[in-house]
Amino acid sequence: MKIAIDARMYGEKQTTGIGQYIKQITDNIFRIDEENEYIMFMREPEFSTYFPPSPRVKKILVTPRWYTYAEQFKLPFEFAKEKFDLIHYPHFNSPIFFRKKSVCTIHDVTPFLFPGHRMKSIIRRLGYRTVFAGTVNNAKKIITVSESTKNGIIKHFKIDSEKIKVIYEGVDERFKVTVENGIISSVKKRYNITGPFILFVGVWRNHKNIEGLISAYEILKKKYHIRQKLVLAGQEDKDYSNIRTMIENSGYKDCIITPGFIESKDLPSLYSGADVFVIPSFIEGFGLIALEAQKCGCPVVASNITSLPEILADSAILFDPYNKNQMAEKIYTILDNKKLQQELREKGFQNVERFSWEKAARETIEVYTER
Repeated sequence: MKIAIDARMYGEKQTTGIGQYIKQITDNIFRIDEENEYIMFMREPEFSTYFPPSPRVKKILVTPRWYTYAEQFKLPFEFAKEKFDLIHYPHFNSPIFFRKKSVCTIHDVTPFLFPGHRMKSIIRRLGYRTVFAGTVNNAKKIITVSESTKNGIIKHFKIDSEKIKVIYEGVDERFKVTVENGIISSVKKRYNITGPFILFVGVWRNHKNIEGLISAYEILKKKYHIRQKLVLAGQEDKDYSNIRTMIENSGYKDCIITPGFIESKDLPSLYSGADVFVIPSFIEGFGLIALEAQKCGCPVVASNITSLPEILADSAILFDPYNKNQMAEKIYTILDNKKLQQELREKGFQNVERFSWEKAARETIEVYTER
């Protein structure tokens, strides 16, 4: 069987979460599967730097960028130049008039609940929904990364639940506890982080609830007089300038550190060095970043909605993301209790064992080959 993969978004430098998913799932599939052949459709610059791991894997250069007209009208012709039996779209954005047998992976339904700045246009919203609907309806099988996302697909598109297979993501092996030996201190210095800190990592968009976290942090300073700084890591988005404005207007702005994008090699050290990791999101398709933090021995406190209770179970302290006082209280509960910190570390290590990229790859191969 010859299987094509739309790998235009390959690599974390391209699209962070989706790019990392494509890299991890393909790395593991190609290592495990000794029977099928694969085609990786890629764009520059990743095309030139990617080296197929075996003769059974071929890379093909394509040009259309994601979320463009060319993706819909030019890409099908570039795909059609190659012979294959099935194509895997690792995101919702497939060329919907290309009717080759397909599998798609859906990571979340965030834009239907939190459209964001780029979805203000009615035409853009209509186009998004049309492409999303076309992708899930055309697919012979839909992979979702959580039961929460599966339920979202069923709700918004009336898809038969039997067509959907939940396959959990894994955690990259590079995430592990960093022993200090000056390493954590060096990474903190590189990002201008001083003293103990509370950590958030993610995109600066409305569904991540960063403003709620800032409000909770102000309560922690006023009511509980904590000494920890708040580190808001992630690339700042100019379309969500309200977050920067809130930081600048805060009476504790000198205690809020915004280091920007964190290099992947530095993330384990930051997780290991943080007193607590917070995920205040209103919606998460999977919450991989929580597992990364847990694998590095960091206690996690997170929202009690969408996929996070499913993925974290009893290994984290959960709160209502719409209640800033409760968020502050739960964060302080961890900061003030050494025994609880250790319990959460141990539960976190146990929880992460449930997730594996190798397991995800084997289950994905089963989806490809089922009749």
